Amino acid sequence: MKYAILVIGACGQLGTELTRALRKKHGWKSVIAADIHPAMDAEGLYVQLDVFNKKKLAYIIAHRGVKQLYHLAAVLSALGEQNPAKAWDVNMQGLLNVLEVAKENKVWQVFWPSSIAVFDKNGELNPSTVYGISKAAGEYWCRYYFEKHGLDVRSLRYPGLISHRAKPGGGTTDYAVEIFHEAVNKGSYDCFLNRKSTLPMMYMPDAVRAALELMDAPAASISVRTAYNLAAMSFSPQELATEIKRHLPDFEMACNPDFSQAIANNWPVSVSDYRARRDWGWQEEYDIARMTEDMLVNLGQKELC
Repeated sequence: MKYAILVIGACGQLGTELTRALRKKHGWKSVIAADIHPAMDAEGLYVQLDVFNKKKLAYIIAHRGVKQLYHLAAVLSALGEQNPAKAWDVNMQGLLNVLEVAKENKVWQVFWPSSIAVFDKNGELNPSTVYGISKAAGEYWCRYYFEKHGLDVRSLRYPGLISHRAKPGGGTTDYAVEIFHEAVNKGSYDCFLNRKSTLPMMYMPDAVRAALELMDAPAASISVRTAYNLAAMSFSPQELATEIKRHLPDFEMACNPDFSQAIANNWPVSVSDYRARRDWGWQEEYDIARMTEDMLVNLGQKELC
């Protein structure tokens, strides 16, 4: 491999795992992790990068020979509602900077994750948060750069993501990560959504694999240039708590909904991802039972990083 891969937002929930997977696939010397944080990446190349700094981004791409770019930096749904203007700037201007610099430097491929936050509860494209609005707008910018400039931008509308390796980043579905840590460490959890709030979810190994499979798919097979829907499972906090109790019988969950409940109420219970299955063979591997078992096994061996 004679070109480099750049992962922006590499310290986030998805970025942490995707960077590891890319290094395993392509070699640690070929993958550059980048984030706004100054911390060094002990496992490979790391650069501190603010997506508002187009000059530095262009330098990294040109100097390192970057031809594939994963842009993951974003302010998520719940956190975004606390500072909408900042969320819009980071999510929208950050994406535009990446697309423009990628175009100018002839990057071959760009991956950018969208979200089920673009939908309302009926599954229509009708976002109700600044995060969802930025993702919906970003999808059309991705298509614009493909159609007008030939930039091969690919995107997935992720459901809530669950991982044992990294902290959640301020999203409405973060409860589905927090609950496991609290179950292991305290034996109880106070959930910020109500018991029956069913939402689409996905275990991180499936989320990472989906990104890699999408980027490996031949361009001719990609029929969606906004973002592909992606699905794996849907469950409520009560259903997840019940599954955890199969392994930890003394676990108890209370529910005290906060402002995140209003966001969850506007999201769909499930999404259809038939185009991803048809175009590039997407198929999930984890259901709620297999995910729960794997999460608890891993959390019994390590602390949250």
